[in-house]
Amino acid sequence: MKKLSYIKQSNGSHWVGDGFPVRNIFSYTDIAEEISPFLMMDYAGPHQFEPTEAKRGVGEHPHKGFETVTIVYDGEVEHRDSAGGGGKIGPGDVQWMTAASGLVHEEFHGRDFAKNGGKFEMIQLWVNLSAKDKKAPPKYQTISNTQIPEVKLSGDAGIVRVIAGQYGDHAGPASTFSPMNVWDLRIKGGSRVEFKVNAGDTTTLFVLKGKVGLQSGEELSEADLAVFERDGDTLVFNALEDSKLLFLNGKPLNEPVVGYGPFVMNTEAEIRQAFMEYRSGRMGHLS
Repeated sequence: MKKLSYIKQSNGSHWVGDGFPVRNIFSYTDIAEEISPFLMMDYAGPHQFEPTEAKRGVGEHPHKGFETVTIVYDGEVEHRDSAGGGGKIGPGDVQWMTAASGLVHEEFHGRDFAKNGGKFEMIQLWVNLSAKDKKAPPKYQTISNTQIPEVKLSGDAGIVRVIAGQYGDHAGPASTFSPMNVWDLRIKGGSRVEFKVNAGDTTTLFVLKGKVGLQSGEELSEADLAVFERDGDTLVFNALEDSKLLFLNGKPLNEPVVGYGPFVMNTEAEIRQAFMEYRSGRMGHLS
């Protein structure tokens, strides 16, 4: 049985550009070792945006050494990067961008969403890469809502949307460099849920909406992240209300994590190299 290690709450809130009001739930500066292979998670919204003709979001900026995973619950996000990746994602869609050896990109609200306004809610997750994979070429995956398997839990307890990894016979469409599960959960109040996971893996449960009771007696509510001990191969929890959750599980990389802003590498020398590559234009530009 997976035992609770601790409950992590937001490090504080801030705006990313003018389009993403985020709560930083964790980052490589606070729990990098415990959360590997995951590096950071920002929870944007829920927030109501008024209609505008302006572009809302964040302009050209670099990344190197990891992947960004954007999960949209409400609203729209348009992406463009210097490796040729890009597209628009809406409710239920996911964008999986591999920065790896380095690129620049921009993220804005979808034009139609900006023009009409409305509710905005998304998560951006940073996923670390091993030292060898940090050298890989950048790539971009648009994962539409219709591509994501939706699996009904036994006892009519709810559904699992398998973004990455495997649930039973159902594999998620995301291509990953290391073994991991990224699942979007919708659990009915009063239901007991049991997941089998690999002993030794990082396992977390994040609450976007609702309330969850753990076997140890603790309760999780909105924007709480439960981080579990790596021992044990079974995660059990109860939905005390109808709940919207994000389940993250993966094999730790067990490598040094050295990050500075948009770059996450293994050494300080590699961080200095990343800045030099960006300033010299080797990560490309957006025209």
